[in-house]
Order: sequence, then C-alpha cells, then structure tokens
Amino acid sequence: MHFHKNGLLAIAVLLAPLAHGAADNLNARRLNDADKEPQNWLSHGRTYSEQRFSPLTQINQGNVGKLGLAWTHKLDVDRGVEATPIVVDGVMYTTGAFSMVYALDAASGKLLWKFDPQVPRYVAGRGCCDVVNRGVAVWEGKVYVGAFDGRLIALNAKTGKQLWSVDTRTDPDRSYTITGAPRVVKGKVLIGNGGAEFGVRGYVSAYDASTGKLAWRFFTVPGDPALPAENAAMEMARKTWFGDEYYKQGGGGTVWDSMAYDPELNQLYIGVGNASYWNIKTRSAGKGDNLFVSSIVALNPDTGEYIWHYQTTPGDSWDFTATQTITLAELPINGKPTKVLMQAPKNGFFYVLDRSNGKLLSAEKFAPVNWASQIDLATGRPVLTGEADYPNADGYKLVVPGFLGAHSWHPMSFSPKSGLVYIPAQETAAAYKASSDTSRSINPAIVNLGVIPADLPEDGKAAKPILDSYKGKLLAWDPLKQKAAWTVNYPGVFNGGTLATAGDLVFQGTADGRVTAYAADSGKLLWESPANTGVMAGPISYSVNGEQYVTFMAGWGGVFPLLLGPFAKNSTKVQPEARILTYKLGGTAKLPPAKLAPQAPPLPPALIFEDEVRIQSGRDLFNAANCSGCHGLNAISGGIVPDLRYLAPKTHEQFNLIVKGLRSPKGMPSFHNVLSDEQITLIHNYLIKRAHDLQAELKNK
Repeated sequence: MHFHKNGLLAIAVLLAPLAHGAADNLNARRLNDADKEPQNWLSHGRTYSEQRFSPLTQINQGNVGKLGLAWTHKLDVDRGVEATPIVVDGVMYTTGAFSMVYALDAASGKLLWKFDPQVPRYVAGRGCCDVVNRGVAVWEGKVYVGAFDGRLIALNAKTGKQLWSVDTRTDPDRSYTITGAPRVVKGKVLIGNGGAEFGVRGYVSAYDASTGKLAWRFFTVPGDPALPAENAAMEMARKTWFGDEYYKQGGGGTVWDSMAYDPELNQLYIGVGNASYWNIKTRSAGKGDNLFVSSIVALNPDTGEYIWHYQTTPGDSWDFTATQTITLAELPINGKPTKVLMQAPKNGFFYVLDRSNGKLLSAEKFAPVNWASQIDLATGRPVLTGEADYPNADGYKLVVPGFLGAHSWHPMSFSPKSGLVYIPAQETAAAYKASSDTSRSINPAIVNLGVIPADLPEDGKAAKPILDSYKGKLLAWDPLKQKAAWTVNYPGVFNGGTLATAGDLVFQGTADGRVTAYAADSGKLLWESPANTGVMAGPISYSVNGEQYVTFMAGWGGVFPLLLGPFAKNSTKVQPEARILTYKLGGTAKLPPAKLAPQAPPLPPALIFEDEVRIQSGRDLFNAANCSGCHGLNAISGGIVPDLRYLAPKTHEQFNLIVKGLRSPKGMPSFHNVLSDEQITLIHNYLIKRAHDLQAELKNK
C-alpha cells in the first residue's frame, strides 16, 4: 500500500513570512524554525509539522480559570467560520464566510483593513459544505487567500490591496471551489480545490508567491483515458481505474484541506479526498483501488513530482476522505527516534506512518467502525467485513462511521510534552443503497453520489433514536500505545478543532456554543465560557508584548447543520453568529447577547393538494439532492439558511420564481434547468405541509 521513488533531497531554504511592519527582518524568518518565535502563529498549524502546539506557558493549569474576554470582532456574514488565524508580530490575519479577509491588531482587536473578494453569492450552491474558508498564508509582505469561486489572490499585508489574482480552475464549467487555507513552501503558494461531489477532477497547484505564475500541478486522479497520462504517477493511477464513467464525472480526489511539510526530507504531504461518484460500481465498474483518492501523497515541493503514497481506503465508496489533519512528529518507534506522520481520517482508524517512505507502522480504531475489522500491517490494506458493501447489496447497508466520519475536517493537535494527540472525534452512521442514476452528474446545482441515503422519519419520536446515535467527544489518543488516554463526551457532533499548549492545556470550542480548556494530562474541565454560537475552527495562542492570548474563530455552519438540520437541532441550541473571540488572563470585555431563535412561524396557506402520493413526491424531490443539502432533511433547517417551514406569505407567492433564480444574487441557486414547474409545485406543497406540521407541533407543546 505504499510506494517510494528516490528523489533529490534539497537543503531547506530561508522562508520569510513577512509581518506587518517587519520588512527589515524579511530574510531572517524561516517557517521551518517557527519554534524560535513562539509569540507568533506563522502558518496554518503554527509550524510546518501542523502540530497545533503552542510553546507558551503564561496561561496554564493553575490560572486558566482566570481567563476573560480580551476583545471580540463581529464578522460580516453569519455563516460557517472555519479559519485558523495567522499572527505575525502583533497583527492577526483571518477570514470569514465568502472568503472575506480581515487584518486586526492582535492585542486590541482593532480592524486594520478588510478585503472582500466579491465572490458571487449564487455560487454558494455549488459547494457541498457551506461558503467557508479555513484561513490565509502570509509571506514576504503578502497575504494569500483562496476564494470560494476558485481564485487564488495575493494581497498587500499592510494595506489589503490586491496585488494579483489567478483562476485555479482547470474547467470553469465544473463546480470547483476553494475552502482550504494556502500554504507557502520555498517561495511557492500551494492550494487545492473542493467540489468532488459536483463532478471535478482533483489536483494541487503551486504558484510563484511573487507573481502568481503556475509553477506545477499534481493531479490526484487520471484524466481522459483516450489521452496520454500527464506523468508516471498518473500512468500508475490509471491502472487502478476501470471504465470511463469516472472521467465523465471527474473522479473526485480533491485536495481541499490538509497539507504538511518536512524541510529536512524536502517532502510535501497532501491529504486527498473522496472519489466521485461515491459508489465504486457506478464510477469504476466495481473494482480497482482508484489512486489517489482517500490517500496521503508525498510530493517534491520544488517540482510537484510524486515520491510515495499511502491509501487509507482503497476503492472508497463511503466518502472516507484522507483530508483530515496531517501531523508530523518524532516518536520512539521500537526504541528508535522515527520521523512519523499521523492522521485520524474519516474512516475511523488512527495511522502512524514512517514519513520518509510511507511505510505503515501502526493503525488502530479510534471510534466505532464496521466497514473493516483491522488494517493488515503487512500489506497496509484494510480487512473488509462486507457489512458496508452497499454497492453489491440489494437493499440498504448501515455504514459506520457515516459520511460525516469518525473525525471530520476539524483540526486535531499534538503535544510533544504529553505525547498525546487531541482529536475532535465523533460517532456517526449512515445507511445507503446503490443507485445507478448518472443523469445529472455534473449539474452545478446537483450532488449525485451514486447512492440513495436511508430515510429519516418526520415523526420526532420515531427519529429520536437515530438522532441520539450521533455523539461527539474530545479524544486524547496515545499514538504509541494506539489507545485512548482519556475522553470527554459531548451531546452532539461537529465540535471544534483543538489546540495543545506547553501550559498543559487543551483548548476546544463546541457545537453547543462554548469555548473550553481541559487539563492535557487528565481531561479535567478547567475553564469554559459561552460563545453564543457553535465553534468549529481550531483555536490558536500567541503573545503580544509578553501577554498571552487565546483566539477562537466562532461561527456555526458547514455541511452538518446545512444537510442534517434535524441532527443539528437535536444537539445544538445556538443561532449562527460569526465572531472572533480572544481571551487573556483577567480580560474584562463583554460578549454581546446571543441571537434569539426564530419565533412561531406565520400561518401557512392551505395545501395545494392533499393526496399522500403527491406529498410524498414533493418530499422525495426535496430530500433527493435538490433542497435538503442547504435547507435540511425533511425541511428542518440547522439554522444557517432560512427554515422553509417559516416562509412569509409573500415568499409563498414568489416560490416558483425564487426556485428559478429570483434570489440567485443573494445565494439561492437557480433550478431553472433542473426542476419542472410541476416538480416545483410538488416541493412547494410539501413545504406547506411541513409548515402545518410545525404549527401543530408548537400547539401541542
């Protein structure tokens, strides 16, 4: 399961992320020596190793209870917030929804400048998982951001003025998006794309940091089988795919989040996402490993040349991405210090690899799993149980974990001090049966996975056992013993990323609207404070003038509350509100009151027609990839976009026009070429029925 190709080792070169007002120190700063600047948070994971560990100790187990709010800054759009801020010499650079960039004084929260890339709001429907952005990179006086519509943009770090912009999409007609944070390695800006479910071909691109000129591009899945492969890696990958349906769809394999870099080995590590379609029988004739989907791939950052790969889920049919945090560390393996790479991907196994060559060292379950019994250390391959083999089943198969994964994108952290990894883990499941429908494979408003999800009952009592089965936890994992050291349980999933510090603390935000600190050695809760919204992003710590701060990017959103509204409402009791929350010892700032939940809906109109067959047809159309991806299964919104059971009378009057594009400039995608007038009427009737259901539910409370 791992391959290696000898490559030239390169001497680590000077890397210079410019701070605001630090031009005279330009060539002295090196990202690979970020530990020499513990007061800063210079790159996405603080260092190239992506450990998300702060060496600062002013805030520790003895005094963390005295943390108070130092300052807060309201972001412009109340959608999902997933950014990791970059802090350089007292200036914080971060992002909000629709890829908006903010530069603030890190001690006071004063806004220095703001940049809006003017992402067209109608493209919101062309991404699976909200209009989120995971942050910027800073380098030699420039701030780099990937815009949701596929642009990579360079800004002046002092003024926020745009310096250059490039379109990273290889096919503008396909739904490529960018939600991930760029990285800068050896003068090149690295960025991947999202959009696998919408029919795209994955790749990672490297651009000259000064000019924006494309330096190299590495594709993660093969292209047109009628054309020569781009390189030897694609020639190898092509042997693992079958048929041509994957090419028509795109293949997936998007590099939408995790990267790490080892300057000594001169190896760049990228995490590759799921295949498209999910169903391997639909995309690849039911066979093949389908390289390099659901894989960790090592590349030469100078050329983009393939070095080695390890595939966590060969022939993935379950959306088991390997885009989760890639963490580099040195661990004593068999008594010998070993350069390792660690990952806890969606599939539920925690992997430890030798990062010099991709050899699997160990892998164990960190969450409930039924699709595989174990990972064979000799071959590196999972031992499949058959319990999740829906592509070859007649009916539904329950898959554990489900598509939300045992660990989603929320970043994990590693403490070299405790030797533990802190994972925002979760227990999830999903039931699927195969679908061979390929009729809407690349429509930008449609997700087509080759699977049919199981139905969620509308009746609250019938749905409750299913809703309650989704559980979240903060998991402290020992990567040497491959077992849990301690666990903190949460009422729901999609809790925030983690930060470990030398003060023996672990910080995490929660989906139910809190920010917390735990003892890194025991998991004891030492501090918590209300956030007034769900917190998903990974926190950071930095210092200015000798005073240590902890910042949480707060803002509820993402695929969980958008698609799984009933589940989100079951576990979270907060409304979306996007804010930067920064704390220090003795802080006295006040958090504004939380936003109120929607009140009783207006009285809905009478049903257009009452027969159960048509109501069920409307429900099927709503839930089957047309509306539920944003407005929630069974029209129960997770609170990010309007709950369609609360439609005002005027909206009911304009319903047909809205679905056909009337509100496209505000982010509601047009279904003009997707749904007929009759189908729109069926959906509208279903929503009226759901509004009446809600009225009855509220009346009976």
